[in-house]
Amino acid sequence: MKKQGIGTRCVHAGYKPGKGEPRQIPVIQSTTFKYETSEQMGRLFDLEDTGYFYTRLQNPTNDYVAAKIADLEGGVGAMLTSSGQAANLFACLNICEAGDHIVSAGNIYGGTFNLLGVSLEKMGIHVSFINADDPEDKIAAAFRPETRLFFTETLSNPGVEVLDIEKCARIAHEHGVPLIVDNTFPTPVNCRPFEWGADIVTHSTTKYMDGHGVAVGGALVDSGNFDWEAHADRFPGLTTPDASYHGLVYTKAFGRAAYITKATTHLMRDLGSIQSPQNAFYLNLGLQSLHVRMARHCQSAQKVAEFLSQHPDVAWVKYPGLPGDADYAKAQKYLPNGTCGVMCAGLKGGRAFDEKFMDSLRLITIETHVADCHSCILHPASHTHRQLSDEQLRAAGIAPDLMRLSIGLEDADDIIDDIAQALEAAHKA
Repeated sequence: MKKQGIGTRCVHAGYKPGKGEPRQIPVIQSTTFKYETSEQMGRLFDLEDTGYFYTRLQNPTNDYVAAKIADLEGGVGAMLTSSGQAANLFACLNICEAGDHIVSAGNIYGGTFNLLGVSLEKMGIHVSFINADDPEDKIAAAFRPETRLFFTETLSNPGVEVLDIEKCARIAHEHGVPLIVDNTFPTPVNCRPFEWGADIVTHSTTKYMDGHGVAVGGALVDSGNFDWEAHADRFPGLTTPDASYHGLVYTKAFGRAAYITKATTHLMRDLGSIQSPQNAFYLNLGLQSLHVRMARHCQSAQKVAEFLSQHPDVAWVKYPGLPGDADYAKAQKYLPNGTCGVMCAGLKGGRAFDEKFMDSLRLITIETHVADCHSCILHPASHTHRQLSDEQLRAAGIAPDLMRLSIGLEDADDIIDDIAQALEAAHKA
């Protein structure tokens, strides 16, 4: 049987009900699970059998939804986490410890930048930030003998810059480390990084996967393609005995699923950043319509970007779907069906005019969220980064006039009308 299309898998993957079983994924709202004998429970704790005993490690609802995401990305396994930040933290801690080193793109989401550059540094894991658009030899110079991974985003947040996945995968593999890609903005509907050489994928499922702004969550997906044994000295957590599981060696016991099994049985056991079964249920509802919604987000965003690019009050627009965009060619290669609904733009007239414009919006809301069914806007200089001067903003890679606009599922003409009336009103304010 041929592989089913992405839309069919959004609806059906991960859960196959049998006769008389629920058509929808059930919410298993239980912390614990019953067994008949002590031996049965003991085998679970020794990872010698499969099953459930405590929801902090695994829960059937979560596993059904994680299996769907793994299927959509083309991975061997996945794990749900309490947030996208938790997914990125686990992705790194699963193979890094004090004294190790990470190479990361510098244009990643600010929260992730702080996670890597501040919090992990405090744990003794050092990070070098690079420009992923630089020539390969310049990026390669950032790698060290103690480097354990290369971290990037498919589409950067908020700059929506397109990653050259093949190039970055090639550099990572030449240095014997995996490429980890945050694929939140495109989702697997528009890009599957494993097909271009990436090894691990993370998601903030809070965004498009949920799609309705109701449930915070994250996901970590393992391609199963990286050969940990070939670089065994770099990844002792996977290739040497784990004393907390009676000397079990993950690569020997679980083969291609070694990475995701360790993340589930070791990190989730110790750190406990589990997604609630109820949130996983909400997430699955979003996943079932993901393929339909992403097409609409991209279609409407293209129209809005074209409108903004021609408006006299707009100084610049950054959207990879525009033919004149610096990342247009990469977008056509890696995201031919569309990027996402997020774009950046700057208005003429400075920060004061930006604020008048946003205050005049009636349909588009001012909020810190992004990538759901409601159109929303954020001006970092006035909101998340308001403590910085214009010079400090530029040093952080954020233009003082940058506004992040996330196009929702409203009619595109209504979104454009709202932008037009707000620009006109800002002149009168």
